[in-house]
Amino acid sequence: MKIVIGLGNPGIGYETTRHNFGFMFLEYLERKYKFQIDKKKLDSQIGECTINGEKVIFVKPMTFMNLSGEAVQKVKHWYKVEDEDIIVIFDDIDIEFGDIRYKVNGSGGSHNGMKNIVQMLSTENIARLKLRTWKFKT
Repeated sequence: MKIVIGLGNPGIGYETTRHNFGFMFLEYLERKYKFQIDKKKLDSQIGECTINGEKVIFVKPMTFMNLSGEAVQKVKHWYKVEDEDIIVIFDDIDIEFGDIRYKVNGSGGSHNGMKNIVQMLSTENIARLKLRTWKFKT
């Protein structure tokens, strides 16, 4: 089983901002793999499907970006997965516009959501897919 976390902020005011890129990416995957992220539990919206024979849980934390680790910790314990079974997706202003970076571990850098996840899980061994989707800093 794998857990895919898309970072964002709940609420209509954030829907189309760079902060919600993780949510938007999961919505793309919903359409592509024809499933729904519609269950509300563990301070998150959750959906699941099977990809290449493996169960994948998709998570949108509803705790606001800076407290994402609280929801991620609950999801990790509920589903009893290891750190290496989790990937976090988010927009990162510290990389160049249009860049995509995949890292299997590291600090949270300047991203408050990722910093909180590292802190709450007490590990830097969380994979992350970082993209820069906006040209300006907000």
